[in-house]
Amino acid sequence: MKTFLFRSMIGIFFGAFIAVILTNSVVYFGEQDVLDGQLFLKNSLGSIFSGWFFTVSPLYFENTNLRLSQQTGLHFITVVVLYFILAFGIGWIPFTLKSFLLTLGLFIVVYSIFWTAFYLYFRNQMKKLNAELQEL
Repeated sequence: MKTFLFRSMIGIFFGAFIAVILTNSVVYFGEQDVLDGQLFLKNSLGSIFSGWFFTVSPLYFENTNLRLSQQTGLHFITVVVLYFILAFGIGWIPFTLKSFLLTLGLFIVVYSIFWTAFYLYFRNQMKKLNAELQEL
């Protein structure tokens, strides 16, 4: 529970940070003097919620009762469902089949890249730790 709460706070703060950076970028680079308050609130809350579920959902990978394929499947389904509900609800993605399929394809590619990078990193860490244990 402690880990869940800690990660929740990190995700919320990271999501809020991203919202502030994006808003400042729109103001600075978009040369917009006035922001729509309702749109800002909607997008900021979406960013905060995204930050939260992307930092909490990796807790699946710490459940040792599940195989890696189960952990990955549960994590993927969780983030895909939550992201698409959020993205369609807020309007980040137009509600069309074409935009859904395009975004899903991009999501799968990015997810695969990140999953592979983390897998290779932790496999390398495991090899180093096992080598150090063999030296003892």
